[in-house]
Amino acid sequence: MTSNSPPTTIATITQLVSDLAGALIAQNAMLVTAESCTGGLVAASCTDLAGSSLWFDRGMVTYSNDAKTDLLGVPSALIMEHGAVSEPVARAMAHGAIIHSNAHFSVAITGIAGPGGGSYDKPVGTVWFAWSAYNKTVSEKIVFHGDRASIRQAATKHALQQLLALVPSVKSIE
Repeated sequence: MTSNSPPTTIATITQLVSDLAGALIAQNAMLVTAESCTGGLVAASCTDLAGSSLWFDRGMVTYSNDAKTDLLGVPSALIMEHGAVSEPVARAMAHGAIIHSNAHFSVAITGIAGPGGGSYDKPVGTVWFAWSAYNKTVSEKIVFHGDRASIRQAATKHALQQLLALVPSVKSIE
């Protein structure tokens, strides 16, 4: 999927976080983030909201391959085989975030924000997402266009939008 969406605004992200907070609180659930190319922007957006400790457990910035392995348990062989920016790694990050936290929901983001680092198969703007909850993981790849800041903001917004769509559809395990 390619995205040419309008620029992400702070107000949009703030509203998404507010809505997500309400949905997670209603389910008595917690969130964990595992971020690479966004460098903690999703976690920062979540914790900008007062009272986030009611629904936000922790955020892990796993920018390097070693961090993905050390903090999230992503097998180094998986990274070597598929590359850090890949569906298997994003899914492993989301799963590892759940395992290494007290959260019920996770979002993982790994991508190439640029301006360098892209290739023919993985151009700048390629971002893999994975969301995990209650032993179910979904993933998606989007190629965003723009400069580094706009790619990171768009990825942050998309991660939150899809997380918000996922939260109400999952029944809390009591």
